[in-house]
Amino acid sequence: MPRRTVAQQTDSPPTRAAVIGDGVKWTASWALRIAVILLSLWVLMKALAPLWIAILPILLGLVIATVLWPPVRWLRSKGVPPALAAALSLLLGFLIIFTTGAMIGRSVASQAPELASQASAGVTRVQDWLEGPPLNIRPQDIDSGVQAVTGKLTESGSQIASGVLGGVSSTVSVLVSLVLALILAFFMVKDGPKFLPWTRRVCGERAGGHLTELLSRMWKTLGGFIRAQALVSLVDAVFIGLGLFFLGIPLWLPLAVITFFGGFIPIVGATVAGALAVLVALVSTSLTKALLVLLLVLAVQQIEGNVLQPILQSRTMSLHPGLVILSVTVGSSMRGVIGAFLAVPAAALLVVLLRYLQEQIDLRSGEKRADELDYLTEEGQQVAQVQQSNAVASQG
Repeated sequence: MPRRTVAQQTDSPPTRAAVIGDGVKWTASWALRIAVILLSLWVLMKALAPLWIAILPILLGLVIATVLWPPVRWLRSKGVPPALAAALSLLLGFLIIFTTGAMIGRSVASQAPELASQASAGVTRVQDWLEGPPLNIRPQDIDSGVQAVTGKLTESGSQIASGVLGGVSSTVSVLVSLVLALILAFFMVKDGPKFLPWTRRVCGERAGGHLTELLSRMWKTLGGFIRAQALVSLVDAVFIGLGLFFLGIPLWLPLAVITFFGGFIPIVGATVAGALAVLVALVSTSLTKALLVLLLVLAVQQIEGNVLQPILQSRTMSLHPGLVILSVTVGSSMRGVIGAFLAVPAAALLVVLLRYLQEQIDLRSGEKRADELDYLTEEGQQVAQVQQSNAVASQG
């Protein structure tokens, strides 16, 4: 039987002290629970930190598996064995990546000499612009600034060298994680359909039903989010790449590819890729073309943000821009570029979890019925019926 508050134990109106006491007890109770939850999360993060080298391939493997699953599912529907379907899809992905890399390498190699001469002329133009109105900076001030920067770099040579070595080590670690992720992705798309039945057998009917529904929603959200983001990034890359090509900007193909991959880090990635394109245009061509590139990037991003992205993500998961920026900031501060890449999908999955918990609260409190909610699996619908029956029984 639930404990009654002071205000509920008498028929007379409660005193101010009783009302304040009930409020303080309620606040203290919830504050203690929240503190325990936050402490548990902190301990969990500390315990998992040494295992990051094993967790990262699993997370990357899940992302890759969501990309590979549509062709694997299509091949399996045509009678192709699961292992062969997974292998063919993985090989197709390798072929696309290597072909793109070869095209980029050839483009950079063919345009490198021209870009070097254009960059030298561009630096001279920037220096002339600094010396002219309205800035009117004296040449000796520019030279002293360059010398100061050079001296600072010379003094920091050991730190730069150690940073380079650390970067090489991190790159090797990421490559190893990527290879493991590809292997895990192969087994995920090959044996993935067997996972949910195994979960139900291990966890039991009720807990297994909840997990089946929740994991199905998470998989659908993750796959839809990745595919929608890939399509948005592809549109950005195509239009920006075509614009750079017609404007005569060097390295337009590598810049288009950078724009595509940068699009997987929403808002931040597209901004950085656009700034890089403007910088290349400024150094290699002229200020006028750099401004045209800036207008091109802004126009494409406006069309993406206001038209394309809402249409695509409304079918999967619509996240508030503030939540996206906060997620990317937290992810990048914790795990760098990889953290920024994984931050938004992680936030989307967290929203799925919170919404599922909200549905269960609505069912148990009697605010909603099971037939008012949408479920992906029969198991999820069955546990919802059980929750509704328990709510009716407790109210009776």
